[in-house]
Amino acid sequence: MKIHEYQAKAILKKYGVAVPRGEMAENRDQAEAAAKTLFDSGASGVVVKAQIHAGGRGKGGGVKIAKSVEEASELASKMLGMTLITHQTGAEGRVVRRLLVEETLPIQRELYLGIVIDRAEAKPVFMASVAGGMEIEKVAVENPNAILKEYITPGMGLEALAFQETDSSLMEINPFITCSDGRLFALDAKMNFDDSALFRHPELKELRDITEEDPLEVEASKYSLNYIKLDGNVGCMVNGAGLAMATMDIIKYAGGMPANFLDVGGGANAEQVTHAFEILLSDKNVKAVLINIFGGILRVDTLARGVVEAANKTHIHLPVVLRLEGTNVEQGREILKQSGLNFIVAETMKDAAEKVVMAAKGT
Repeated sequence: MKIHEYQAKAILKKYGVAVPRGEMAENRDQAEAAAKTLFDSGASGVVVKAQIHAGGRGKGGGVKIAKSVEEASELASKMLGMTLITHQTGAEGRVVRRLLVEETLPIQRELYLGIVIDRAEAKPVFMASVAGGMEIEKVAVENPNAILKEYITPGMGLEALAFQETDSSLMEINPFITCSDGRLFALDAKMNFDDSALFRHPELKELRDITEEDPLEVEASKYSLNYIKLDGNVGCMVNGAGLAMATMDIIKYAGGMPANFLDVGGGANAEQVTHAFEILLSDKNVKAVLINIFGGILRVDTLARGVVEAANKTHIHLPVVLRLEGTNVEQGREILKQSGLNFIVAETMKDAAEKVVMAAKGT
């Protein structure tokens, strides 16, 4: 789960990290009031920052400096409701619904600080670089020696209190600045949290902004379905993340492009399968559907009932290719046969991929 910059800064502040004075605003009046408060308390300027879940806001026109309350108000009016396009939003961009209005600071030097999980080492790794204010991914490729790394072993040596206590998967301060008057500040902040640990943090769960997420992904999360929208036209429904990844690979190998990652999980019931089917079909780019199930915990007959129920409910006209193996596979195939629906049954994954790619192309 991602959160906004202003929310990340509030968390850092609780752990004693200095952040610029500022307030979140959802309309022009709130932005103007925030700017007035800052100017009245001695700020020489304010910065108006669009709050979206994407980097590159400055280059996209989402970060502007104002030297007066009136200028800040005018900037807020223009920024709220605009579609901000950055290298991370894609061509569709993101609508700006919230702003952060905060004081400007006498910046002397910009640094980078961050903590992420290194999955190969199974440990958090603390990173620091003099290349602050830049895209750290670009620095890692072009000048990896500019990034210092220190692995964190819980309970020993360097401790990552905020990172560990919030079950973060990523925590960045970029830039971390030094000021000409000697003060230090987190000028920008980014945090992601482990979705599987949110049950331990109801206060963090409340920070979720679903307007920043794909509507289909939000809908899928209501039914405990793991769904990620992609750019292709072959809808995929699979049980198990590993099989889902392999299914997407073999679709590409067959010359197609997957429209999504959708893992219904090992213990899905007929209702979840029905909702999964409805979510797949809500993507207007989908031209054909591949259902690839290995029945273990999720029995094939359960899956088949859900597919038939969903197909009848949605009046599907798209071609549906099924590759089914595992527990109760014969019962599942019989349910599909008796349904009267025109499903395409494949014998192997390769066969299924080739058939669904041809179906998506209309051949």
